[in-house]
Amino acid sequence: MWKKFISSFSAEHQFKDPATDAEMTTIKEKLNIELPEELQQLFSETNGVFDEFDCPLIWSINQIIKDNLNYREDEDFKDIYMPFDHLLFFSDAGDGDLFGYGILNGAIQKTDVYVWNHEDDSRTWVASSLKEFIRGWVSGDISI
Repeated sequence: MWKKFISSFSAEHQFKDPATDAEMTTIKEKLNIELPEELQQLFSETNGVFDEFDCPLIWSINQIIKDNLNYREDEDFKDIYMPFDHLLFFSDAGDGDLFGYGILNGAIQKTDVYVWNHEDDSRTWVASSLKEFIRGWVSGDISI
């Protein structure tokens, strides 16, 4: 479903081997969060989506874990930004801004996607689902 969807409007994006169940479980263990169904389905087809230069449209599970832990645990960030434990980042804009799901009461309850602006620490809604985010970001309908 996801590979076909992305390929329908973007021939330049590449796919990796599907994520394993163990890799998906690692996110829950390390970040204490269940992935939303739409992201689980994407990972069951490909462990990230990348352009022709191997830049990610959707991060791999390992990058999700690494980058989310970095933002949550970096002591310097705690002095200049609001906490990051209420966001699960899964993509970036290439300029320091990050895309992610909101976490409420310890869970991702909606599929809305937000962008975190690294310059002013704002968090702004950009799409109502992963599908809308991917289509909008690739087409340029979503810009930051």
